[in-house]
Amino acid sequence: MKKNNAIFITGTDTGVGKTIATYALGVLLQSKGIDIGVMKPVQCAGDDALFLKEKLNIDDPLDDINPYFANEPLSPHLAFSRAKKKINSSRIINIYQAIKQKHDLTLIEGAGGLMVPLGKDCLVADLIRAMNAPIIIVARLGLGTINHTLLTISQAQSYGLKVCGVVFCETTRIKKGVAEQTNPEAIEKFGGVPVLGTVPFLKTKSRKEIVNRCDLNITKLTSSLRDTKTKKLAALDKKYMWHPFTQMKDWQEQEPLVIDQADGCYLIDTKGKKYIDGVSSLWVNVHGHRKKELDVAITSQLNRVSHSTLLGLSNTPSIELSKALVDITPKGLNKVFYSDNGSTSVEIGIKMAYQYWQNMGKAKKKQIAHLANSYHGDTLGSVSIGGIDLFHKVYRDLIFKTIKIDFPDCYRAPIDKEYPSYAFECLDKFEKLLEKNHESIAALVVEPIVQGAAGMIVWPKGILKKIAQLCRKYDVFLICDEVATGFGRTGKMFACEHEDVSPDIMCLSKGITGGYLPLAVTLTTDKIYEGFCGPYQDLKTFFHGHTYTGNPLCCAVALENINIFKKEKTLQKLAPKIKFLDKRLKMFYNLASVGDIRQMGFMVGIELVKDKNTKEPYPWEEKIGVRVCQRLREKGIILRPLGNVIVIMPPLVISQTELKRLLDATYDAVEEVTHLSSL
Repeated sequence: MKKNNAIFITGTDTGVGKTIATYALGVLLQSKGIDIGVMKPVQCAGDDALFLKEKLNIDDPLDDINPYFANEPLSPHLAFSRAKKKINSSRIINIYQAIKQKHDLTLIEGAGGLMVPLGKDCLVADLIRAMNAPIIIVARLGLGTINHTLLTISQAQSYGLKVCGVVFCETTRIKKGVAEQTNPEAIEKFGGVPVLGTVPFLKTKSRKEIVNRCDLNITKLTSSLRDTKTKKLAALDKKYMWHPFTQMKDWQEQEPLVIDQADGCYLIDTKGKKYIDGVSSLWVNVHGHRKKELDVAITSQLNRVSHSTLLGLSNTPSIELSKALVDITPKGLNKVFYSDNGSTSVEIGIKMAYQYWQNMGKAKKKQIAHLANSYHGDTLGSVSIGGIDLFHKVYRDLIFKTIKIDFPDCYRAPIDKEYPSYAFECLDKFEKLLEKNHESIAALVVEPIVQGAAGMIVWPKGILKKIAQLCRKYDVFLICDEVATGFGRTGKMFACEHEDVSPDIMCLSKGITGGYLPLAVTLTTDKIYEGFCGPYQDLKTFFHGHTYTGNPLCCAVALENINIFKKEKTLQKLAPKIKFLDKRLKMFYNLASVGDIRQMGFMVGIELVKDKNTKEPYPWEEKIGVRVCQRLREKGIILRPLGNVIVIMPPLVISQTELKRLLDATYDAVEEVTHLSSL
């Protein structure tokens, strides 16, 4: 067995014999030649930690084995509060990581059961989750243990904890009746986890007595800790899966990174390695992974109804979310239409704009305008208004014709043009187009202020405001695609707020559920909504919908996502981190390969160039962006590039310390990879 394994020993209750079970497991593992470490992180009275240290001949200091001790035999939150002490989970984790590195396997004994509070906001289950350790549940043999054990298994699994098995412990000498003889079988059957055996009542508690009398299945336990999962999953992935935006020939030649768990701002692979989620799992995660309130919102709704159609019916979460969205979006957006991803939300906006003018008798207003460097998704309607040839060129014969508006990447503006005046020049050309053709243009679609997939292109101040004014002046609907920019990414809830713009149609997805479930909405004005209202026979109905439109699970978690923004003051707490990010990003200009740094709030693009003076890009075949991100994985960071642009877009709740680590690692990776490329 390789080093760095751990198992957390918890119980169905206090007094079930966790210490004796831990000791017995330790002895049996040591008898197999496995180097054992132990921890009792929190102890309220007694000498359990000292007992384990001495009986198992552990060299680690007692203060590390048991960093928190209180004298009274009470629940930890109460015992330590009365002792005027506070349990610091981060300190426990740091000590745990150090101990774990020294041994093949570390056994951690908990305090009481999973739901025992360690402090105001932390249960034992939260500590286990932070440790990322599988658990063994210790239970009594007697009557009532089925209920207690199955509840503990269920609660552990709802927390995302892996249950290695159940161990029964006889803390007193008992006569085994029918219940004692059949309970293990019942728990294995109904709990779906292995029963590892029984620790009998030990008279002498000697090592010899344990080896001779305990029937614990150590082989079953240790085999569950071996890393066979990664290879099996990698093989199945390569055999059956087709990944998006991925050259599968390259994929087949690589060892895939398989994510198995997550916690806060970290993703955890099948080998237990943690990575900072530097792109919020493709720009969606907001409050961190496994956010308790979001977990509860989903499970609570799951216990009511998982899905019910909005075709001819409604459901509670979708109604409540509609009001919440209207309350937080720009003024005038009073109607909410649901779908399930960003592409569909944009297509819905296009169809609404198009059909509105047809319903109003303005049959000529059919054309859709968009920016040259735009990206609005991958379904054919969204591809039609996409301007990035890399993604869209191959589909040109399948899509409808549009009006493409020249709009600059100011870093790559013509030599004789200056930032930001060149951007306003482009708008002047757009106005001339509107003067001539506005009677045939139904809508303009834009990603407000930040064009994400184009390479995090940030507009000069005032551009969005001017676009909105021109659309109003020439009676063209403004559709703002805030799929990427919404829900705090730019420092405000929505990018439109930076310039006090209220579009006619707004498209939202990605962060709407905090990164939990697929959901999208298209919000629009009363004016557009009323353009679809009329007698049934007039056929002005908006004939569009999806099977999972307004899914209750998605809407419930989205509603809680919005509540968390308010309760935790997410945007207020984000502001100093944005300033820190802005300051730290400037150091990247010290690198010879960094041509431009573009930032708006927590959306960052670092463009790498072969020649800083001429802005010559790296050849596509060098895969510079990909190689930088591969190097970052070795450093415990996950980023995904856009060509030669390194994108940084972490969860909004990332700490300043984690943000510094992310930036420092990115700096080093860029320096290392581009230096090798220049040799």
